[in-house]
Amino acid sequence: MPRKPFVPGAAVVVAAALAAGLTGCTGNSSPDSDTGDAKSGGAATSSPAAEPGRYQTLPEACGLPSRGVIHRMLPGDGQALSGTEAQKVYGGQADITYDTDRRVGCRWTRETTAGTRHLGLDIQRVVSYDSAVSDDDKAQAIYDKKELAAQIPPGSGSPSPAAPSPSASKSKEKGEGVVTNDATDKSATDQGAAGKSAADKSATGRSSAGAKGKAPSGSPSQKSDPSADPSTDPSTDPGGSTAPRVLDDLGDAAFLNDKLVTADSGVHRDVTVVFRTSNVIVKITYDQWSTDKTMLPDSQELQDKARSLATELSDSLSE
Repeated sequence: MPRKPFVPGAAVVVAAALAAGLTGCTGNSSPDSDTGDAKSGGAATSSPAAEPGRYQTLPEACGLPSRGVIHRMLPGDGQALSGTEAQKVYGGQADITYDTDRRVGCRWTRETTAGTRHLGLDIQRVVSYDSAVSDDDKAQAIYDKKELAAQIPPGSGSPSPAAPSPSASKSKEKGEGVVTNDATDKSATDQGAAGKSAADKSATGRSSAGAKGKAPSGSPSQKSDPSADPSTDPSTDPGGSTAPRVLDDLGDAAFLNDKLVTADSGVHRDVTVVFRTSNVIVKITYDQWSTDKTMLPDSQELQDKARSLATELSDSLSE
């Protein structure tokens, strides 16, 4: 059989048809083309937003601390307060803020013949407006800046022997400024014939060993104010250090600062405790003023009371 002649026009038509078919298969004109966008890095593959913080609101600051803790932090001088006076002292004065879901605060003050004490509470709820940064991370960054500004020594939370506080040193030099342990006074009296320095050394050793069951550390012993929280456990601060330091047992991160300031009008010791729990940062300021510059406020007492309040607030916020 003879072959059919080749027709160029027919080949062109076939080629055009094949091209049209391929275009229809690979084109992007179909309404179901979102799958291709998603695979190429579209909105469907964007990173999820960072986790929000635990806290969405804040409590009323003046009513957050228990009345018992406020009483211990603002001791009197034996004079009874009337109902109105007690409410004014222990009820506190709320800070004026524009958004009580973001920041609240309260202030307490009590004046006595022994001096004036001030207590301040500031609570901040941190919100991150960056979808890549969680509220907790934002709060940690703010906390880190506060710790840096306070010049807290890094790694200071580990147990270490305590150096004599300024108030203890003053007491040792002049025999005044702090209340010493009863055992110290008795030992110093019994050994008066052996010389004042020997008595001080013996009293220090006996006080340290009796109070903590450890070998004498050589640091002067101090006795907290009788109104101090009796539940305060000295073991929470191994070594009895009163220096500015990181606190390892409070919230997600915490530090304590302690400063003694002498002014023309008198002397005051300022203790600050700052801690973070999730996206909330709490700052406690506690100070004692005295017009008698020879009577230095007791560092250990003020720190114990501030830490007691901080622990109560941390537990309350965690409920």
